[in-house]
Amino acid sequence: MLSAFLNGHCHGHTSSGRYRYIRIFLALVLLGMGTEVLAHAVAQGDKGYIQEITGVNLIAFMYLGAKHMVTGYDHLLFLLGIVFFLYRMQHIAIYVSLFALGHSTTMLLGVYFNIGINSYIIDAIIGLSVVYKALDNLGAYQRWFGFQPNTKAATLIFGFFHGFGLSSKIIEYNISPDGLVPNLLAFNVGVEVGQLIALAMILIVMSFWRKTDGFFRHAYTANVAMMSAGFLLIGYQLTGYFTA
Repeated sequence: MLSAFLNGHCHGHTSSGRYRYIRIFLALVLLGMGTEVLAHAVAQGDKGYIQEITGVNLIAFMYLGAKHMVTGYDHLLFLLGIVFFLYRMQHIAIYVSLFALGHSTTMLLGVYFNIGINSYIIDAIIGLSVVYKALDNLGAYQRWFGFQPNTKAATLIFGFFHGFGLSSKIIEYNISPDGLVPNLLAFNVGVEVGQLIALAMILIVMSFWRKTDGFFRHAYTANVAMMSAGFLLIGYQLTGYFTA
């Protein structure tokens, strides 16, 4: 698969075409960043709602969890990277489950035990996860270092960081302790529902794209663009950290 990917990149694909796709991709990322400054920020209306309500509100928190996932561009970029070269559903299920396990564990434990991490730092690490996965898809580690990192372990570990990104933001909003555990569980269920919805949309698009003759040529460009978006997220968050 990787050799076909690299060969497709080397033949019949001009640099101007590659840069055009990268510019389009980064423009979309910038648009998303313009509407929500921090990757894990909660919309103002949702923030007020979270701070005001008390007691068990399962449906509301499920909705908020699903909304966070389907609008979280950092999650979606990493999820795209995970499934980019996965064709069999059993392999997709394994990797997505590992990501969900990591994300759910640190989100729930982080809020319950009040483990807060600086939002800029954790979001920069999440940007790094996007860079890591894009480089992995490009076969960079084998070419540069002569070995392939454990992709399952990396998916789980970065899933932990994605979960801490959300828990750190939720802690800042001082959710009422009344009904905290069931509300967090409902939120997590919503996150997983949102992840399934996002995954379904990604796989539908990927299934059509993979049937085209230019998939392997454009796959290189897409992963370079994804890596560039990850570096952009890292730079943005570190700039915020040093200037805040």
